[in-house]
Amino acid sequence: MNAARKSGSPSRSPRRGLALTMAAGVALTAGACSSGAATGSAPAGPLTLTATDYYTSEPMHSAVGSILTSCAASTGVKVTHVSVANPQLMPKALQQLSSHTLPDLLMLDNPSLQQIAQTGALVPLDTAGVDLSGVYPSILSAGSYQGKVYGLAPGVNSIALFYNKDMLSAAGIKPPTTWAELTADAAKLTTPKRYGFAMSADNDGEGAWQYLPFFWSNGGDLQHLDAAPSVQSLQLVSGLVKSGSMSKSVVTWAQSDVNDQFIAGKAAMMINGPWQFPTLDAAKGLHYGVAPIPVPTAGAAVKVPLGGEVWTVPVTSSAKEKAAAKVLACMNTGANQVALAKAAGYVPSLQSAAAQVAKDTPALAPFVTEVSTALSRTAVVGTKYPAIATALETAMQSALTGAASPQAALTTAQSAATKG
Repeated sequence: MNAARKSGSPSRSPRRGLALTMAAGVALTAGACSSGAATGSAPAGPLTLTATDYYTSEPMHSAVGSILTSCAASTGVKVTHVSVANPQLMPKALQQLSSHTLPDLLMLDNPSLQQIAQTGALVPLDTAGVDLSGVYPSILSAGSYQGKVYGLAPGVNSIALFYNKDMLSAAGIKPPTTWAELTADAAKLTTPKRYGFAMSADNDGEGAWQYLPFFWSNGGDLQHLDAAPSVQSLQLVSGLVKSGSMSKSVVTWAQSDVNDQFIAGKAAMMINGPWQFPTLDAAKGLHYGVAPIPVPTAGAAVKVPLGGEVWTVPVTSSAKEKAAAKVLACMNTGANQVALAKAAGYVPSLQSAAAQVAKDTPALAPFVTEVSTALSRTAVVGTKYPAIATALETAMQSALTGAASPQAALTTAQSAATKG
């Protein structure tokens, strides 16, 4: 989300800075960075690599910086860590691409990877010697282009259902697991002072990101936006507004706005991500829980979009590529993935590390559950995703404001996405 304004994925996912403080810092040792490195001896003499990301906010900047420093030391190199604002990273990378000055390690919001990979400017990680075993297939897919893995995420994020424990308890209900339960519970939780449910439905990237779990879990296809499963998912969301269980203002709300409504007690349930934990934990008197996003029918798999960022090795020189691959491999050891998860609320990409995090940090357990069936936004449609996401958001805006029926809105979206 992130991404997403929050966590990278925002390309079209959350893009504002992460702020989790679930751990005071990242404890790392050089010994944790030895496995999975690229083959080949380190180049003679001190070698300095440049690593670029968009982690300008804490705790991510310090957490990633600590990992890079530790991994550099273990591989006998130095790393200069450069963080630029999220909106500037891709323009900067494209400029560097044209001038052949890409950094030695480049972090990309996962939906942006294919745009760079298709130019031939990235090194396939398997040929660089990076061990990809044990990683969730969905995460490998998010870092792939034409069947080759070019980017690997030390961790990912997504979205889940947050609920006010006190409000649900007073209403005598448990967190909904199906669409029918969500509709009924949202109505029951709605009062003159609050809405039962809230989500972002804006037209700035976060709307599509939050809508995709409903779209995909019902069998929606990004290549056929106006198919029946897609229409049904939009009918669900627009129906929540039409019934009064969700505010019409969600068409202007970013995820941070939704979180503010939830904290203020004006929404009993919301869709949001783990980057909201610090703000939620700081709210006095708020008792909240997290659960997987409801699915169309009991037993169906929830399919959320993968948010977060992938690290890549740009084509530079043989020595720097080998060294960068070793650092990247070190970043993705289980110990470092767990440390990042605890510091910044990410779900490790290694299944074994994710299981440990789910056990140690219960609030992240629903996100870990969702990752096993999560989907990459670009796996099927590739570089067309941004145009498709914009078309989806336009359709949501039309349907939720009553300007068009869900069917008509998605028919228009399909036409727009095809032209795009």
